[in-house]
Amino acid sequence: MKYYNTNNKTYRVSFRQAVLEGLAPDGGLYMPESYPKFSKDFLTALSPLSFAELAFQIARHFVDDIPSAELEDLCQTVFTFDTPLIELSPKLSVLELFHGPTLAFKDFGARFLAALIQRYTRDSARETLVLVATSGDTGSAVAKGFLGMEGVKVALLYPGGMVSRIQEQQLTTIGGNVTAFEVQGTFDSCQTLVKRAFQDDELQQTFNLSPANSINIARLLPQSFYYFRAFTQFTPAKSNGVHFVVPSGNLGNLTAGLMAARMGLPVRQFVAAVNGNRFFPDYLQSGNAQPRRAVRTCSNAMDVGNPGNFTRILDLFDGERTSIRSTINSIS
Repeated sequence: MKYYNTNNKTYRVSFRQAVLEGLAPDGGLYMPESYPKFSKDFLTALSPLSFAELAFQIARHFVDDIPSAELEDLCQTVFTFDTPLIELSPKLSVLELFHGPTLAFKDFGARFLAALIQRYTRDSARETLVLVATSGDTGSAVAKGFLGMEGVKVALLYPGGMVSRIQEQQLTTIGGNVTAFEVQGTFDSCQTLVKRAFQDDELQQTFNLSPANSINIARLLPQSFYYFRAFTQFTPAKSNGVHFVVPSGNLGNLTAGLMAARMGLPVRQFVAAVNGNRFFPDYLQSGNAQPRRAVRTCSNAMDVGNPGNFTRILDLFDGERTSIRSTINSIS
């Protein structure tokens, strides 16, 4: 399996390189060159599996440079918590994604990424510097995932005054090999700084740089796993066409769901639920994809004015807004 650059589809790399680089040299994002198309029998066979077992069955189609037994052990080590589906009414259920160590859905991607980077850099003579822009949840999950990892340092960039008190306490008190930097700006300012760092030759020569935001494909891929896990908990009568309502900020969670659908998960429609930061619903309505300054809201983890994964959504649909609108609705 190769991964192509969204800015130049002829530029292709291995999974290992996509994980360690995070971003292509020209700032593009990496996407898999193909997707497995899972049959109905395959999906049915996932039902009795644990989350870790299910994760391995999907991950092995994308990670081809780690021996199968080692990848299976990695999944068992990383995914030690589940995602219960709680029925609120006959037509409404909630997927609980807060059973990880930092109580955020980002734990799935952060722990998987951390394990992969540890595996890929264990023989490197250079120190690895993991850069993270966070609007709250990501930073804590990444910090916990990499805490104490030998040969790795983590730099968290968060927007001052735009994360909750408890999130700031999590970010700034974890210590060890994790350092938090308060940025006078928005999440988008932090994300821009991270992207610029990857264009800095001096930094590149000093460290093995890797981003831990959902712009890294290894953060995104495991988020697709829990869409399959949700499917396995539906009754047969409800599993023929599900609507997923997805809280959306940087659009990584939504993109992961779209990838799951591309693999054959029967999804009738996605609904991107945003707060006052209306980049995506405005795009769906008017075609205007102009980035704007993030607006501060009470749901600060979703305060994003220039979503990094929007590029991937365009790529999945070949830039066809009509096709995107037929698959995704958005509410604010």
